Amino acid sequence: MSVAPNLREGAALKTACPYCGVGCGVVVEPDAAGAPRVRGDPDHPANFGRLCSKGSALAETIGLEGRLLQPRIDGRAASWEEAVAHVAAGFSRAIAEHGPDSVAFYVSGQLLTEDYYVVNKLAKGFVGTANIDTNSRLCMASSVAAHKRAFGSDTVPGSYEDLETADLLVLVGSNAAWCHPVLFQRMSAARAARPQMKVVVIDPRRTATCEFADLHLGLRPGSDAVLFNGLLAHLARAGAVDAAFVAEHTRGAQDALAAAGDAGAAEVAAACGLPEGAVALFFDWFAKTERTVTLYSQGVNQSSSGVDKVNAILNAHLLTGRIGRPGMGPFSLTGQPNAMGGREVGGLANQLAAHMEIDNPVHRERVQRFWKAPVMADRAGLKAVDMFEAVADGRIKAIWIMATNPLVSLPDSDRVREALARCPLVVVSDCVASNDTLRHAHVALPATTWGEKDGTVTNSERRISRQRRFLAAPGEARDDWRAICDVAGAMGFSGFDYPSAAAIFREHAGLSGFENEGARDFDISALAGVAEADFELLAPLQWPAPRGRAGGTARLFADGQFFHADGRARFVAVTPRAPATPTRPERPFVLNTGRVRDHWHTMTRTGKSARLSAQTPEPFVDIHPDDARRLGLAEGALAELSGADGAYVARVRVNPDQRRGCLFAPMHWNGEFAAQGRVNALVPSRVDPISGQPESKHAPVDIAPFEARWHAFALTRAAPRHASDDYWAALAVPGGWRREMAGREAPADWDAFASGWLERGEGDEWIAYRDAGAGRFRFARVSRGRLEGCLFVAPDASLPPRDWLTQLLAREALSPQDRMSLLAGRPRMAGADPGPTVCSCFAVGRNQIEAAIASGCDSVEALGAKLKAGTNCGSCRPELQQALSRAGVRETAPAK
Repeated sequence: MSVAPNLREGAALKTACPYCGVGCGVVVEPDAAGAPRVRGDPDHPANFGRLCSKGSALAETIGLEGRLLQPRIDGRAASWEEAVAHVAAGFSRAIAEHGPDSVAFYVSGQLLTEDYYVVNKLAKGFVGTANIDTNSRLCMASSVAAHKRAFGSDTVPGSYEDLETADLLVLVGSNAAWCHPVLFQRMSAARAARPQMKVVVIDPRRTATCEFADLHLGLRPGSDAVLFNGLLAHLARAGAVDAAFVAEHTRGAQDALAAAGDAGAAEVAAACGLPEGAVALFFDWFAKTERTVTLYSQGVNQSSSGVDKVNAILNAHLLTGRIGRPGMGPFSLTGQPNAMGGREVGGLANQLAAHMEIDNPVHRERVQRFWKAPVMADRAGLKAVDMFEAVADGRIKAIWIMATNPLVSLPDSDRVREALARCPLVVVSDCVASNDTLRHAHVALPATTWGEKDGTVTNSERRISRQRRFLAAPGEARDDWRAICDVAGAMGFSGFDYPSAAAIFREHAGLSGFENEGARDFDISALAGVAEADFELLAPLQWPAPRGRAGGTARLFADGQFFHADGRARFVAVTPRAPATPTRPERPFVLNTGRVRDHWHTMTRTGKSARLSAQTPEPFVDIHPDDARRLGLAEGALAELSGADGAYVARVRVNPDQRRGCLFAPMHWNGEFAAQGRVNALVPSRVDPISGQPESKHAPVDIAPFEARWHAFALTRAAPRHASDDYWAALAVPGGWRREMAGREAPADWDAFASGWLERGEGDEWIAYRDAGAGRFRFARVSRGRLEGCLFVAPDASLPPRDWLTQLLAREALSPQDRMSLLAGRPRMAGADPGPTVCSCFAVGRNQIEAAIASGCDSVEALGAKLKAGTNCGSCRPELQQALSRAGVRETAPAK
């Protein structure tokens, strides 16, 4: 790893975090040895210096282990010239023989705006296909469609400042404490400063975010639209309507109210599975609180009726006129760092660049003229799920996948695997050498990643920030925009000879203002002439920034003017619909999928960090105690989930915060980190008919004990090899790797099994404990006094705690007490086992926290003062509060 000149000069460099849509600013500077270290940017208006656990660990994820550093064709090393020629010839041949719609591009919210812009330009304006879609389809498409129906544009009207000045925050389908932690910390701090602020969380699960809430509505899965239709009816009955705003700036209110009906709190509560009093209280708070912000995320969007659910939320804000003003409005929390940037350049199959419409002939002609393009796609392309169905049935002959792992993240992911296996040409651009999707690539192109890329991203509040390069591109890795331009040139297309990311940005900004005259919301034409030096110094700003307003715009719709032709917003009449795939006797459970606190997407980056892996070490499934008891599922045992297709094996977490009949499992694990951890193999490919977004929150499944004859875990310094065990999960730990294992048939010779895993060598010291009758074995390899690896085996999941053993692996030498601990299978000193990690920043475990509470710590602040837990990024503060609550300790004031 080598740093770029701008970091070697010693000055701190400002860039943006590559994780969620909060869009935090990051400062990178060299440490004493010259290696990059990161901290939050105190001047960035998204985070003001805060970083979450993932952002704080960014410097731990930029090593070159596992990187793809050279192009590959059919598994062999190739030059860039050969790879570009191969891709260009394959795409050109498919187009010539089968037409432009025989090729497709599947891209990612991990791309920078400049990457997104050129691939969209290539597909729609030069190839002539709109078969370009993005993994943002999986998280934000329903919000996009609902915004366009209501506002005439894909506009998020507010700013993060509104979340701090609101008197009521309503979080719907959002575990912001884990998924948008820095924004959650901003809201928490605002509430501590203004105790009159009320917080409502609407979510079938009781999540970490609920520790922050005055009211949690754990509604029945899929009933969000029923609740918000009921709210709309209540607002009308309670006289909370802004009649002047509705009359002067909207259309369709009466139809929306008619569709909502006249159900009261009792009827709504019954339909949603909620207490009547809780629903009545929510309705009353909303009706009486002008400064209300409603935040919604994947729990709303990822539904077969996600667009209607978002519109039901927007209806409530339009009826009360609470939009476009400080401290109020609907607020879509974006999933990825550049999901919004992708939408700005037309990265979805049903869009054109600069928020223009592909089904509008005036827009098509305008964009074609601006690009000087030979052709222009004249209809919407295939959305993500349909795109891979077209790969499966042979309509698509060539596909280029960039910066995403669809074989893990798409629903019905086993079907996606079959599709890629059949496709004549699969091109994958990625920064890693191996993942589930790359195994099916005919051509693998090495891409730069965070720290090596240069360009822009746009966060959830429409704020454009710079990602700046501070590492030299390793090996032969190239920026994605450069690889796209190289292929475009090899296909014979002109107009792709950009000298820099800044040149692409200027063109993108120019198109945004081209023949706009205020007709379109997205306009950054004030930046169309930005020079290279000024681009390098570009400060964060919120669009729109039209000519003459280079400082940007904090809020839209303050003047009551929207982007429909008549300038009025639209109410949408919403008829609630049940989930597209109902439960059945053979699949009676509802599976909800989502994120954990310290991992990101398919773990390409976070899986490299030992401290990020510590909090959630393997795939799990949350289940209510009553369901677990009935099915014979114990805490820490293994369970197998089955759906219409596919299976998922995971560790059981008995969780009273789960609804009965509902399960939760994380989306992150894949073939690099677990044997059967791809939970999207269970998710049916049912989508919203308007947005094409999959219903990832409602998969009918069954669950049963995973019948294993043996359980084991190994700690090794070397990265573990893949094995044929029925269950395994691997994660990084300080000094090495940990691997959990289980199998239905026991090995014939445990010594041989252990020797293979621990690579027993001549001259090594071999520590072994064998109780064949009980099925318990312990092995350890010691070389020159240092633990090189250990393996513990049991007939069930009752294995020793891993955390204290991980500490032994990190030591340079074992003491006599350490050796005795290895044989005994437990620490010999009280307090030596910290327990499962709660605070990733300071490696503080649950046992340490419980001991501190027992010793008198009676608040989150007291725990922070004693253990440092919660004093850096703050992501673990809800869990600290939960620990206090479990111990019967109630804080006298909200956590700050």
